[in-house]
Amino acid sequence: MSERDAPGDDGLAWDEDEGPAGERVTLEGKIPVGSNGLRLDQALALLFPEHSRSRLQQWLRQGQILLDGETAAPRRRVLGGEQVQVDAQAVMAEHWTAQALPLSVVHADGAVIVIDKPAGLVVHPGAGNPDGTLVNALLHHFPELEAVPRAGVVHRLDKDTSGLLVVARTAAAHGHLVRQLASRSMGRVYLALTEGVPAGGFRVDAPIGRDPRQRLRMAVVGNGRPAVTHVAVQERFRAHALLRCRLETGRTHQIRVHLRHEGLPLVGDSLYGARGRLPRAPLAELTEALAGFRRQALHATRLVLAHPESDRELTFDSPLPEDFLLLLEALRADRDSGDPGVGKA
Repeated sequence: MSERDAPGDDGLAWDEDEGPAGERVTLEGKIPVGSNGLRLDQALALLFPEHSRSRLQQWLRQGQILLDGETAAPRRRVLGGEQVQVDAQAVMAEHWTAQALPLSVVHADGAVIVIDKPAGLVVHPGAGNPDGTLVNALLHHFPELEAVPRAGVVHRLDKDTSGLLVVARTAAAHGHLVRQLASRSMGRVYLALTEGVPAGGFRVDAPIGRDPRQRLRMAVVGNGRPAVTHVAVQERFRAHALLRCRLETGRTHQIRVHLRHEGLPLVGDSLYGARGRLPRAPLAELTEALAGFRRQALHATRLVLAHPESDRELTFDSPLPEDFLLLLEALRADRDSGDPGVGKA
């Protein structure tokens, strides 16, 4: 599977429990009285915020966390006041190589780094991409990330998706940001250029799972994981539309899958049904621009999160990259050469 088609688009969170075993973690504490009625995994995430809920759930399943001296299921409800003991095997950080590669840093403080990723940059090393990735660049610019799970990367973007991506600078910040993703409190907005023009904005609530007919892609399937995308029309063209997509969940390829499900594949996204659609009698410049746009037209334009240390809301915006802007200019020129009212949203 290529990086372009691999899981990771639309802000999918990492599975922090992947990787080789490291040193042991021993913890003790008492479930806060105010946690009465919470599931055990939720209460543990409040008690030990430096560890993600997925990691705590794994330790629970493996019997490495005791509640009042006994093993307990992650979904068990707590009363408050129970005694907790953790004796678990930590996950050792990957030993990826630092490389002096350029990096567009939008923001950096003691807990959070925000990167504006260009299209064409792979996020992490893997099969076919052993180095030259965003993670290799991060380790050069921020060497302390070697001690943070997944070099601090909390969510991913495909190689050919551009835009904003948040990185945790400490293990505690990593756990905090992962929980924001899980609770759907982190705001992520994308600009998507589609083949086809919807009548208006819409909401897609359709489960996503592996496509049973094509294992390289995802699809709307009955037994998939819940997924919700909110879509607004930002600009219309004769045969295309610029849409503003807000993620409520973060499933693999969520925007690409949901828009294809609505009959609106992304420009350049042949994996999900793009066919190089053209309006009737297009300007030659538009035909050339569309033929030369060789990635999915998707850009992570806005990121809203609570700072892991202060809980202060932070908002970051990324302008469209040049290739996307040039394509929009060609679409506007083609539209305006005909009916000037087409572009009204």
